Amino acid sequence: MKRSSMSLLAALAALLLLVAACEEAEELDDELEEDLDEEVDEDDEAAEVDLAVADSDLGEHLVDGDDMTLYVFLNDEPGSGESACVDECADNWPPLMADDPALGEGVDDELVDTIERDEGEQVTYDGWPLYGWANDEEPGDVTGQGVEDVWYVVSPEGEAIEEDVAADGDDEDDEDDGGY
Repeated sequence: MKRSSMSLLAALAALLLLVAACEEAEELDDELEEDLDEEVDEDDEAAEVDLAVADSDLGEHLVDGDDMTLYVFLNDEPGSGESACVDECADNWPPLMADDPALGEGVDDELVDTIERDEGEQVTYDGWPLYGWANDEEPGDVTGQGVEDVWYVVSPEGEAIEEDVAADGDDEDDEDDGGY
């Protein structure tokens, strides 16, 4: 009987160790799941931003949710509720579209609004409709700056930044009609 009691105690001890290991594994799994949920939430928050502020050679300026530079078109009339950039122009200068734009740090929410376009709501800033530039290839590019003397990066204060980008000997943009 002693032998079967010992075997029973050993089996019980093994079972308790197995239960404890399973509980510890479940706790680790729960912790991992919480960590992953937090990372996904942080990524979702970053992806949800439609309008933010970034820095370039031109200083602080507005960018979209992908950190691509945004521009104003001086042919637009701020506060008019309309965009002068349509058709081919809008192909080259895609409007920033969002029904209820999510704002990143540095954006003045009192300057943000939208106007109605055929394709939805275009974001405006201090009355200026906002646009990207098809020739900007990566975040930080400001190749649309000064195109035809009517396309400019916009500051967090809502003003067109009309400074020149550091010359690199290429005047190609000056000859581009900007698609309008």
